Order: sequence, then C-alpha cells, then structure tokens
Amino acid sequence: MASRPTISKAVIPAAGLGTRFLPATKATPKEMLPVVDKPAIQYVVEEAVSAGLDDVLMITGRNKRPLEDHFDRNYELESALQKKGDASRLAKVQESSDLATMHYVRQGDPRGLGHAVLCAAPHVGHEPFAVLLGDDLIDPRDPLLQRMIEVQEQHGGSVIALMEVAPEQIHLYGCAAVEATAEGDVVRISGLVEKPDPADAPSNYAVIGRYVLAPQIFGVLRETEPGRGGEIQLTDALQQLATDEKLGGPVHGVVFRGRRYDTGDRGDYLRAIVRLACEREDLGPEFRTWLRGYVGQELTEG
Repeated sequence: MASRPTISKAVIPAAGLGTRFLPATKATPKEMLPVVDKPAIQYVVEEAVSAGLDDVLMITGRNKRPLEDHFDRNYELESALQKKGDASRLAKVQESSDLATMHYVRQGDPRGLGHAVLCAAPHVGHEPFAVLLGDDLIDPRDPLLQRMIEVQEQHGGSVIALMEVAPEQIHLYGCAAVEATAEGDVVRISGLVEKPDPADAPSNYAVIGRYVLAPQIFGVLRETEPGRGGEIQLTDALQQLATDEKLGGPVHGVVFRGRRYDTGDRGDYLRAIVRLACEREDLGPEFRTWLRGYVGQELTEG
C-alpha cells in the first residue's frame, strides 16, 4: 500500500459569482452546473480525495448553499430511492456525501483568489495544503495532484501546476519564469506575472488551477497589497516566495501534459461535456455515433 501523503487538507475557492454563465447562475452556483451528470465541483472534490486529501474546505459566499446541500445527506431522497429498489441511483446520491469530511467558510468580501486562500488560514494551520480551482477539471487518469504532492514532499516550499500554451494565449493566465531541473516534468520557478502581454511574458508556461502551498503563504498574503483588478493576487504572493526563499522555501512547478477540461467559459464548458461524454463507457459509443452523424450533416449542409 502506498504511504499516506503528509498533506491531508484541500482548499477549494468557490465564492465567485459565475457572471459568464448568466442567467443560468442567477440562482444556481456555477460550481453546480452539470458536466454530463455530475456537478463540476464534485469532480474537483473527487480529485482531491484520490490524491489522499480527505479534509476539504470550501471557501463560499452568498447563494452557495446548494454546494453544502450537495455534499450533505438527503434522507428523503435516499428513502424514496430505497423504497423503489433503485440501488444504482441510491449509490450515486450517497457517493457525494461520503467522499470526504467537508468544511465551509464564507469569504464575505470577494477580494480575489489570494484573499480566498487567506480565509483558509484558521482551518489549515501550520501544514502544507492543496488548493484546487473549480474551473479546471483534471482527468483522473492523469494524476497531477499526486505528482505535485510528491514534489512538495521532496523539495519543500510550494508547488504550482503549469501547462504550455500558445504564446498568443498567455495573456489569459498567470505566467512563470522557469529554470530546468534534473526531472523532466519539474521546473524551478524564478518569477511569476499575472496575465502578461505576450511581448512581456517570460515563457509560455501558464499557471493552471492546482497549487500545493507551504503554510508560510498566509503570512505573505497578509502583507500583499491589492494588485491587478484591485484584488489580492495569489500570484503576487507566490512571486515573493519564489524570489526570497527565506519567506517559505522554494517554488517549483510541475509541467502537466495530460488531459484538462476547462469549464471556465461557455465554449470550453460545452467542449468539456462532449469530451467527457464521449469517453464514458455507458454513454460514449451511442453518443459518438450520433456526434459523427451530426457533424457530418453540418459539414454537408455548411
């Protein structure tokens, strides 16, 4: 049996308003929008649990009560399914409430990702911890978070996830200046900049929504002034850690080359659903057949 990682806590910021998905998110949290037949947030919690993190703190805000309800027991629904003898759906309903020990804290004033992470300080304490953003769904066949935890245990400090993107896309992301290491998928971070102009970007390595952070990040965040957009940027705090290791150790990056599903905007959200549905054993064969016919018809008529 694999040894249990020393990191046991995951933090999932989920206080955003989801304005890009209005009107669907007027009364429903964007994290609860379905990706095939599970809400997006459940994929993220499952990823944390698969990496051995069984203590999950969600940073929420107003109108986020459905998140708590989803990961709680629904005795009335369970009783109805049990009486019907519908064991399959009963198992699916119970699965989300049995995943992990869930905790919740409200961010209150939405002042950026750095502020959301800072809200986790009382719960996390003096342990390294993981942060998972809900817009990035990582395929369970590509264990990114497990690899990041290994790197953190080996080198200490903090670890961020990176993906190579086209240079013209780097302005959409935080961007890392990197130095190679002896491990092909691991780089040392020497600097970070939030959403740079392509001409000013130090690389085409984009920061994606997975972090394993040293607890010293909290002290740095408390001293971090609001940056881009008037928000407290996690990138700014990590930049300080990268340039001054005395603050909390080095910052490394794991270069991810696996399957990532971006649900952050409407087009990518739809593409994520199609890709995941195509790969499902129970849905994929029939759905792929329909999709081929539909695309062929569109090409013919177009």
